[in-house]
Amino acid sequence: MLDIWLKNMHNSSLKVIHIHFGKEGGAERFFVKLAQALDRRGVQQRFIIRPGRSWDAQVSALGPVIRNNFSALSPLSLVAHWQADRWVRQWQPNAVMAWMPRAARLVHPWPGVVKLARMGDFPGNLKHFGNCDLLVGNVPGIAQTCRDLGWTKPALTIANFTPSIAPVPTPRASLTTPEDAFLIVAGGRFQPGKALDMAVRALARLPGAWLWLVGDGAMRADLENLAVTLNVADRVRFVGWVDDPSGFIAAADAFLKPSRHEPLGNLLLEAWSLGIPSVSTRSDGPNWYMRDGVDGLMADIDNDTQIAAALAFLRDNPEQAKTFARNAAQRLQDFLSEDAICADYMRVFRGELPEGDAPL
Repeated sequence: MLDIWLKNMHNSSLKVIHIHFGKEGGAERFFVKLAQALDRRGVQQRFIIRPGRSWDAQVSALGPVIRNNFSALSPLSLVAHWQADRWVRQWQPNAVMAWMPRAARLVHPWPGVVKLARMGDFPGNLKHFGNCDLLVGNVPGIAQTCRDLGWTKPALTIANFTPSIAPVPTPRASLTTPEDAFLIVAGGRFQPGKALDMAVRALARLPGAWLWLVGDGAMRADLENLAVTLNVADRVRFVGWVDDPSGFIAAADAFLKPSRHEPLGNLLLEAWSLGIPSVSTRSDGPNWYMRDGVDGLMADIDNDTQIAAALAFLRDNPEQAKTFARNAAQRLQDFLSEDAICADYMRVFRGELPEGDAPL
């Protein structure tokens, strides 16, 4: 108990300002999870976010919040610069953490403050990072992309974590789904990179299986029309956007991540935490941490035949599917634990590099 108290006392001296102008999605859900985890470890935090976010109350419970629709075209951007500068000068944080390039535009060359940009996707250029001391990506390819673009300061990899979740399955009856059906769950923003059309196409190759799609977006009508065209509309349920998808994932016999482009795959990691056997395409993030045939099964991108075959294997081999799920849960604990990832971020906030390289 004394060790825990001393650790929290050490961490309580850490002060961090987060700048996050994202909307809704897996990246935003991880932002909230990390802030909550840092709070549990005694880190003091403040936030600059857009107004009207569904997760506003969750971060407001952790520290003061400035709300600003930061945009290059808005005069309110000048107010945001003044607000951020005032906070840094008055509160004197250890670190300012910008989430994605837009937020990095609000970072000033403040002395004595660690200034980092955290990215969950691959940048196309470095133009907004001039005042940053280091860049953090959640998969190794992001850091390497930054170096390839000419970044010469530290570029680190600190992955996401998924907290342990007690599975509380959403009742299948709530979505008029048979109790004995082989149920597949997939989700994310309904946009081309998530390739949820591949989930619908794979379903069409699996008679008797059902599909829940968790999320929403511009492609919803396209997915609904595809389900009708493939004669599977009666076996597809569109759940919509939910703040916590864990209950829907926990109700599944298999989770599917069919993405064409997936920097990490937060919902896949959540399925691992819930003990749900999984199938993923070989997109960037899953291809880094998921071991094909050990933690689950992988398929080529845009190959609904392979995806359907992998799902059929899980359906027809339930004991092997359970083994995959156990291996994935252990992989999550060994490779992507909350303790390890929070410790890495707190070292960075103190001006240290996680790998033990030279201080910032």
